[in-house]
Amino acid sequence: MKNPGKEERASIAKKITEAIAELEEQIAQLQTNTQPISPENSIGRVSRMDAINNKGVSDAALSNRKSRLAKLKMALSKIDEPNFGICDRCGNAIALPRLMYMPESDSCVHCAR
Repeated sequence: MKNPGKEERASIAKKITEAIAELEEQIAQLQTNTQPISPENSIGRVSRMDAINNKGVSDAALSNRKSRLAKLKMALSKIDEPNFGICDRCGNAIALPRLMYMPESDSCVHCAR
């Protein structure tokens, strides 16, 4: 395997750009779902506990999305470097299907295990 060529890099860059836009949209929505639950809201105890639980789930999802967004932005900034698509651990090329599915990957499937 070899590292991605010019056309493949352009395809990956497009995918990264689309994923970044989608994640930014999701993050904006999740940020509204993670607002603190006001104690003076007159909702029942069970409803309040459910709202707090939902906030916790949204907090975790928000954290995951922010982390992936940072990785995607980093991958996009490195896409034109000669070592893009090369595993950081073993130095072998990362399979193109893996880069298309997870463009933020910095390791091959073997090393990621």
